[in-house]
Amino acid sequence: MSVFRRTALAVALVVASAGLTTATTPPAPATAALPTAAVALGDSFVSGEGAGAYAPVVDVGGTARSFPGWSAPNSDAFFCHRSANASLHRASLPGIQDRFNLACSGGQPYDIAAASATRAKGRQVAAQLDQLRAVGRTHDIDLVLVGLGSNNSSFTFGSVAEKCANRFIADAWTGWWEFWAYLGGPVPQQPCADADLATGAQLSAAIAETTNAARQILTTLAQIDADGQHRIVFQDYTNPLPPDLYPSFHEEDGRADDRDKFRDLGAERYAGGCPIHRASLAPGHRFSTGLGTLVKSARDALAVEFPRADLVYLNVQRAFDGARLCEQPTSPSGTLATPIRLQDGPSGVFVTSLSGKDKIDIQRIANTCVSYFQTCQESWHPNAAGHQVLGQCLSGAAGANVRDVSCVRGPDGRITVS
Repeated sequence: MSVFRRTALAVALVVASAGLTTATTPPAPATAALPTAAVALGDSFVSGEGAGAYAPVVDVGGTARSFPGWSAPNSDAFFCHRSANASLHRASLPGIQDRFNLACSGGQPYDIAAASATRAKGRQVAAQLDQLRAVGRTHDIDLVLVGLGSNNSSFTFGSVAEKCANRFIADAWTGWWEFWAYLGGPVPQQPCADADLATGAQLSAAIAETTNAARQILTTLAQIDADGQHRIVFQDYTNPLPPDLYPSFHEEDGRADDRDKFRDLGAERYAGGCPIHRASLAPGHRFSTGLGTLVKSARDALAVEFPRADLVYLNVQRAFDGARLCEQPTSPSGTLATPIRLQDGPSGVFVTSLSGKDKIDIQRIANTCVSYFQTCQESWHPNAAGHQVLGQCLSGAAGANVRDVSCVRGPDGRITVS
């Protein structure tokens, strides 16, 4: 038998078999498409810290934790502060049916693959990847917002902010001659320098740490996403403070912050939301730029490792231009960030003025933040209006045709994404 005849016979048998199968086997029922989802992973700048309207958070034991009271342990899952006003919920995302905020205030790269509860000062929540897998079982994940890097094993945003603000407050209220204040050791009062925020070695270590955690996100998504099609947006950070303070915040009662003891100026800046030395502002902005480099470096490295992945870097460092704390004389009114606010004991009542307070008052108020961090953890974060702006930034990044996106606030308040 010729090759042609054998081939023709084989084809005929296949066709006949196919016809028989079609005639005798009922068609399989159509599989319903899963609803689409957008997910947020990472830390406070995407969880919604500072935006209020915090939702209950399910802890490692499976219990939904609502507000536990101001004196509860800061490790409580609720203090992840997942806000209904977070940028994920404010963004316009055509085609997305459901949104899941899995980020946690204070989140670190460690928390992506491991339960935050298993590290020092972690919260009682499951690993973010475990939470992501749960979403993947019921939804087709099309968009993932990642805000990661400002907290890591080398430094955290909260510790940096606390350090610089405390130095200013100590400088404003304590004179060098008041030796009693130094009985417990030196009281740092000098402005923050670059090395006080993060050294080059610390930033390099943070890049490696963040890249590894983001790699785990990509690997997990490849395993669980229903159709394998998803965009991952790596958002960096915006500084809540301006490059310089509005002139009315430069001095008070003839005293600037480059001399010893300036209580009235200290009280004025606290009321405005910016208890900070002017000399600390430039290092702070270099720190923010460094965080942007950190996030972009992680994205760039993974783009090489995963050439077919849809990875977008979203630069939001200028998203609050003109509306930062103490950038205008009416601050904190009209700003896009939360002022530093403390409580005098875990009472739920914020101290809005330090005028007339002596050193003992200041020490007591400051210690509340140390003992009950939840009383002050909203400080220097995007507020609800700020998250609304970040939502516009996310909308632009979600629909962009490019992989590097900048979100800038113009002098007229308009947000441009390009």
